[in-house]
Amino acid sequence: MTELNKDTEGKILEAAQDVFTEKGMSGTRMQEIADKAGINKSLLHYYYRSKEKLFGAVFKAVLVKFMPKTLKVLSSDLPLFEKIEKFVDGYIDIITKHPSAPLFLIFELHRNPDGIAGILLNAFKEIGFNPVESFAKDVKIAKEMGLVHEGVDSKHLFVNMMSLCIFPVAARPLLQRIGFENDKKAYDKFLEMRKLEVTTFLINSIRKS
Repeated sequence: MTELNKDTEGKILEAAQDVFTEKGMSGTRMQEIADKAGINKSLLHYYYRSKEKLFGAVFKAVLVKFMPKTLKVLSSDLPLFEKIEKFVDGYIDIITKHPSAPLFLIFELHRNPDGIAGILLNAFKEIGFNPVESFAKDVKIAKEMGLVHEGVDSKHLFVNMMSLCIFPVAARPLLQRIGFENDKKAYDKFLEMRKLEVTTFLINSIRKS
C-alpha cells in the first residue's frame, strides 16, 4: 500500500472530524466523509478500511492537537499562578484554531465514556503523568506557601479553568450572533481578551487575601 499523501490525509481527517462531530459515529456514512474531503469513496476505503478505523485515526489526531502543549505546561515546574496563565493562553489558542475538536471530544465522551477514559488513562500511564493529580499537588504547594486560601478545591479549579476556556469557543455560533452582531473580527478580539480575563478571574478567586 502506498503512503497516504499528507495533504489528502489532512483533508480526510478534518472532514471526518466535522461529520463525526455533527452526526456521531453511528449516524455517519463514509460517503459523506469522502464527499466533504473531495475524494472518491473507493480511495477513502483504500486507506481506511472501516468507519471504526477512521474514527480511531480522527480521535488520535484530535488528542495530538491538544495533549502535547497542555501537558507540557501542566507538567512543568512553574508556580501555580504562572501555570494557570500559561495553560489558559495556550489552551484558548489551540481550541480557537481547532474549534470543532472540543465538541468532538465531548460528544464521544457522552457516547463512549469508558472507552475514552480508558484511552486517556492509558496515555497518562505510558507517559507516567496524570494532569489532574499533578495539578492537585500544585494547589497543595501553593496552600503551604500561603498563596491560596485553604478552601480551594483542586478539582473544581481544574474544571473551571478548562470550561471557562472551552465555552466561548464551543458557543461561538450563538454568542457571536447575539452579542457581537455576527462580527467575526470582534469575536476574535473577544477570545484574545478572554486569556487575561479568565486568568485574572481564576487567580483572584483563589488568591489568599
